[in-house]
Amino acid sequence: VELRQGNTGILSQALQEGIQRALALKQQVILFLNRRGTNTFVMCRDCGYVVKCPRCDVPYTYHASTKSLLCHHCNGEAQPPTRCPECGGDRIRYFGAGTERVETVVRERYPGARVVRWDLDTTGGKQSHEKILDRFIRGEADVMIGTQMIAKGLDLPKVTLVGVISADTVLNLPDFRSGERTFQLLTQVAGRAGRSVLGGRVVVQTYAPWHPAIQAASRHDYQAFYAQEIAYRREHWYPPLSRLARLTYVHANEEKVRQETGELHRLLKERIARLGLPETELIGPAPGYFGRLRGRHYWHILVRGSDPAGLVRDIRLPVGWRVDVDPADLL
Repeated sequence: VELRQGNTGILSQALQEGIQRALALKQQVILFLNRRGTNTFVMCRDCGYVVKCPRCDVPYTYHASTKSLLCHHCNGEAQPPTRCPECGGDRIRYFGAGTERVETVVRERYPGARVVRWDLDTTGGKQSHEKILDRFIRGEADVMIGTQMIAKGLDLPKVTLVGVISADTVLNLPDFRSGERTFQLLTQVAGRAGRSVLGGRVVVQTYAPWHPAIQAASRHDYQAFYAQEIAYRREHWYPPLSRLARLTYVHANEEKVRQETGELHRLLKERIARLGLPETELIGPAPGYFGRLRGRHYWHILVRGSDPAGLVRDIRLPVGWRVDVDPADLL
């Protein structure tokens, strides 16, 4: 809808109007985005090349404050290219938005607003968390922009508007719990508004407004979310209907990673057949969501069943393997 109306910015019309109203009434605003930096990746418009960290094989994030590219996994730093290293083109463009970019946009659109940013980049000093929060509580700032740390447990009675810049960040992660985590995060951050007689409003920006997790979170309807989510878990036999064990192999040599994970997969498949465990399934081997971090490759195998740990309990795994029973996430 926003794009059809010609709004290509990162703040929707509803959120812009809400911020303007809150500022006029001397109330406070929280803007939430679970991404740091100014732009989330840098790309050549001619050939599609994306500038990545050579150690982690993930896109660099551009930080305007330091005018540099930063890897959020190994803290590696590089200078933004003026020409594409792949094709030599000069149409280098910056895409996506992080908290630093949101801060810039808010300062430009609302020049009179006092803005603070609360993320990992602004909280490196001693007691910096307490100083930023204390400043906001005392009313010395009108708008707080932050990542996940602002979502939990804050009692801020002057906050009457919470804006979620993008609810899709967590929703589209390749993890069966992505819907659950989206629901948790939205209900948590929404709880920062309306904690006084002033009332409150939450504006959620998303490309998937009809997704069940977002719909249920917008109504604070836990029972509806649970009914939909447990049906999805039952259909695909995900926890808590089953249990998982994640076996991850880590090594600097990618070919060795392929060989080791392939060999263990063959061994586990033979054990499943020999022990007669038709309800136990293997998923993979496959690269992890972050296939390479700090120069090391990550591949994993998932074991799904009623007792996946029992399948691997007495196997002597060589150095390099990691076993996570009932993993908290699959990333």
